[in-house]
Amino acid sequence: MRMSAAVREPANENDRTLVSTDLLEVRHRTVYRYKKPVTFEAHRGMFRPHEGNDLRLLGMQVTAEPEAVFHWVHDVFSNSITVMEFVEPADRLEVTATFSVVSSHVENPKFPIEPFAEAFPFRYPSEQVVDLATLIAPEYSRPGESVKDWAQAIAASAPQQTMDVLQAINAAVKADFAYERREEPGIQTPRETLDRGAGSCRDFAVLMLDAVRQLGFAARFVTGYLYDPITDEPTADATIVGAGATHAWIQVFLPGAGWIEFDPTNGLVASGNLIRTGVARTPAQAAPLRGAFVGASEDFLDMTVEVEVRSTAPTLAGYV
Repeated sequence: MRMSAAVREPANENDRTLVSTDLLEVRHRTVYRYKKPVTFEAHRGMFRPHEGNDLRLLGMQVTAEPEAVFHWVHDVFSNSITVMEFVEPADRLEVTATFSVVSSHVENPKFPIEPFAEAFPFRYPSEQVVDLATLIAPEYSRPGESVKDWAQAIAASAPQQTMDVLQAINAAVKADFAYERREEPGIQTPRETLDRGAGSCRDFAVLMLDAVRQLGFAARFVTGYLYDPITDEPTADATIVGAGATHAWIQVFLPGAGWIEFDPTNGLVASGNLIRTGVARTPAQAAPLRGAFVGASEDFLDMTVEVEVRSTAPTLAGYV
């Protein structure tokens, strides 16, 4: 059972920055099956955690059957990519990645947004626009389409503070759309998600990604995993959805505060439950595993994915 360690009370009552730290283990296993042996082209996996001041890798192992030669490279976003070159044909391909991380997060964080960006709307400084331009341009919708109307309506009803607007959009997806777990590849367009009122975590991430870009924010797609404490406490009530599979959410760049994570599937902001393995401009650039085989299309039988995220130590919590 997941338990919290004793919390050290702050000496100064006004200095109450509570930090929680977890030791988490992730296991991601993908299996492809074929009617007969096929030849595999190089496969690329996005398994290694995207480290930062809130996430640190302790150890990692990637295995493949049939045997593969491994290379580690970085993509254009500095994500760590595992390249696997297979040495023989097979009727089954299995790739398993296992890693342990230290995840730390501040409870009720206060983001040091630059004063000029605290109120919405604001303009990014010209020196930042040069680097953020492609992350501001909407990928799916054109101005005047329904996604922008939806985003503007939420922004107009929220207090005109930047974080209030972003949190309102994040919360609206959680409150107004039905979650559907979907294993097959592919993502709905933001318009499709609006029309259907339902989608997967990937669909919700793309909807919010497009919505905030329509409002002028720089944002990027994030892939990774979601830790659900119910994994360690089976009797607890489920409070989040999307665990037990790869997960998707977004980051928004705010001057002064940097990249802030929003999980619209669960209405979370800067949550310690999120374990990112890649960031990208579009979902297609952040596939957990991609590759091809040489053979007839009918040779492919099926694909199964198993994801397990669990805590391996009690939570440490203390004031700093």
